[in-house]
Amino acid sequence: MEDRLQWIRLEPKAWVDWGPVRGGLEAHALVERRYPRAECFVHESRNDQARAALAQLARPWWRRWSAPALRYGGVPDGAAQMLWANMALHMAADPQALLGTWHRTLAAEGFLMFSCLGPDTVRELRAMYRAIGWPPPAHDFTDMHDWGDMLVEAGFAEPVMDMERITLTWETGRKMIEELRELGANLHPGRFPSLRGRGWRDRLERELGQTLSGADGRLALTFEIIYGHALKPKPIVRMSSKSAVSLEDMRAMLQADKRPGH
Repeated sequence: MEDRLQWIRLEPKAWVDWGPVRGGLEAHALVERRYPRAECFVHESRNDQARAALAQLARPWWRRWSAPALRYGGVPDGAAQMLWANMALHMAADPQALLGTWHRTLAAEGFLMFSCLGPDTVRELRAMYRAIGWPPPAHDFTDMHDWGDMLVEAGFAEPVMDMERITLTWETGRKMIEELRELGANLHPGRFPSLRGRGWRDRLERELGQTLSGADGRLALTFEIIYGHALKPKPIVRMSSKSAVSLEDMRAMLQADKRPGH
């Protein structure tokens, strides 16, 4: 995902890292290295993750005087030229509303970079649960073509989507379960309605070992990773005998006219 930034000509003066703890602090460092002069807004919705981000991303004292600002908390509308959201969108209860928030956060002609899980994710685990008669182990993930439509509906332009499938393997079912718990949560409305007991956990590990083991004895799961980027276009004012323009759109148009070549 970070490698795709080499094709973006715009170098942001400010960017937003949306959910860096789950999205990967290593990715934050890569983006910061690519845009060393840009200030960064760090957004975390949960207090525990905000504290973790503050502890992990804090700069040494000798860099605080020369490095661009690193800000925590809310992000003003139109404050950034790039919003980076790694592995966040598939966990949103209302993804269309989240896309709208991202659109408002970006300045005109800013761009969004995001990744999320696609519908083929943990397909082997879903098949195993169906065969046993258990409810789904994860909620349904959105197809990349539908994300493109939702981006346009939210006001973005020129969405570009692609995907890849990767396979992760584990030595034991217990290690697989531990890592899956760290990756996210099951938001499916038909999931198990209560906590499971030790007997269920023991059976789950046995089923994983019998169903998901490959020739090398390791347990494997497929993950579909969707990547996308899109632009926030300049506002277009349709003139009539009486036209209303928001203050935000007026500022964006005036700033665009001041750039060289305009």
